[in-house]
Amino acid sequence: MKQLLLCGLVALISCLPATAQQAPAKIKIKTKGGAPPPPAAPAAPDWARTYAATIRPEELRENLTVVASDAFQGREAGQPGQKMAAEFLVKQFAALGLQGPVQGGDSPYLQHFPLLRGTPAPGGYVQVGGQRYEWLNDFFSYGPMPSPFLAPTVGQPVFVGFGVEQGTYNDYAGLDVQGKDVVALMGEPQDDRGRKLLKPRGRAADYWDSGLRKAALAKAHGARSIFLVTFAPSAAFRKEGQQFGSALREPAFSLPDPGPAIIDTVSESIPPGIGVFLTSQELGLRLAGATMPEVLGYVRALGQAGGPVRAAFQPPTATFYLPQAQQQLTTENVLGFLEGTDKKEEVLVISAHYDHLGVKHDTIYNGADDDGSGTVAVLQLAKAFAQAQREGHGPRRSILFVAMTAEEEGLFGSEYYTAHPVLPLAQTIADLNIDMVGRSDRKHGPKRHFVCVVGSDKLSSDLHRINEAANRDYTHLELDYRFNVPNEPEHIYYRSDHYNFARRGIPVIFYTTGEHADYHKATDDVDKIEFDKLAERAQLVFYTAWELANREQRIVVDSNKP
Repeated sequence: MKQLLLCGLVALISCLPATAQQAPAKIKIKTKGGAPPPPAAPAAPDWARTYAATIRPEELRENLTVVASDAFQGREAGQPGQKMAAEFLVKQFAALGLQGPVQGGDSPYLQHFPLLRGTPAPGGYVQVGGQRYEWLNDFFSYGPMPSPFLAPTVGQPVFVGFGVEQGTYNDYAGLDVQGKDVVALMGEPQDDRGRKLLKPRGRAADYWDSGLRKAALAKAHGARSIFLVTFAPSAAFRKEGQQFGSALREPAFSLPDPGPAIIDTVSESIPPGIGVFLTSQELGLRLAGATMPEVLGYVRALGQAGGPVRAAFQPPTATFYLPQAQQQLTTENVLGFLEGTDKKEEVLVISAHYDHLGVKHDTIYNGADDDGSGTVAVLQLAKAFAQAQREGHGPRRSILFVAMTAEEEGLFGSEYYTAHPVLPLAQTIADLNIDMVGRSDRKHGPKRHFVCVVGSDKLSSDLHRINEAANRDYTHLELDYRFNVPNEPEHIYYRSDHYNFARRGIPVIFYTTGEHADYHKATDDVDKIEFDKLAERAQLVFYTAWELANREQRIVVDSNKP
């Protein structure tokens, strides 16, 4: 009855007019257990959710309509359209109140650096004895690259077997190849049963099958060029050269000032500063100074010895010539800096590349997804953190937002930044890199909300857990790790700007949705971008960045698998 009376009185009071409710009450009600507990304190605001909500599809669309417009002419590095895009990004960073951290230049937001652009010219050859072997018929470069033989150059090739070095197996032992041109067989040494003599590198059973890894090792030993001998007869090799001829005639780029060298025999990209060539069987044997029976005998000897043996071949003097028209260009990374509070000396980098393929045959390649989508995501992330700072909730650590240039030419923007950092790499806690996040691929389709996560566990288990927790607590996307597995055939991990941070020991996450039908085509336009999904993916990056920038402890680097 006492409880019923109390309920009735409460209901009656709630029905009275406001003036009646404010009248002094004469009724006292006793309850068991003393005074009622005080009301619970209101929950603290979730500022991460508050500012993530500012990343909206309509603003992403507005910025991408500018970045991927015809006016910017495809944003090719070193060309006027790229300069226009850089100017737009500078204005955006400045309007948000971000600082320009670059010292001593014409703009504190621009990190200028030189590029060398080489366009192949006809007439390239290799001459051995009296025999002349033609470029694209008997040899061709391993992808577009600057030529080390702009004039006819006489050299004494050095045969280096399979050109590998692992453990006690070393094809370079006792050889001086500094400034020389090495000749290496494709493939790996095997025994008489066809079993490889080298143990797998980690889980990579075919590690040294890669010609680019052999090229990186040759570069580490100081070689000027490497000629990789295929066992394809001349007719088959010539057909392959014709198939790839148009791509091999495209301009090639290099960094004249790459900074301190880092020997990288892991990635699948052309190492800078060395010529890398494939040869037909005939030319390869001539350069090695051997016949096919002699090469087969050498391979059998390796298998019988279970390790390297010195070949008795005597490579002859050769003349190399691969002309190019070379042009010096200047391009720019665009940087915006948001200073942290009590941990401001530590820096989180959030990056995307803003360059694309430019104009080809009078057609503009706008690159809306590649990587206009990542570029505008970085702008929205910068806006969200800048607003948080203005309203008194800025990050504890500093954040550097970087729009990289010359990614399409060879990850040169990030290579230059990490070799010439504006802020110390030792104080850089991680790089969150965004490249192609505006579309759905064939595997997932338009109804699935997903993002591919690459590299999160390579260097820091903390980073991997933080990203997964951010997704679990907030965005609820399907996290696809298919590009993160060992021996991933597309080598996606090595193909965007995060990798230059990773190979310097800085933890990374690469966010992408992978290739689609319009990848590197003129049809990669704004009207195909799924802006609601782009916003979701950018919000996941924000939540992960929020935790990285505000947590008490800097994330640990507890593995070494760049």
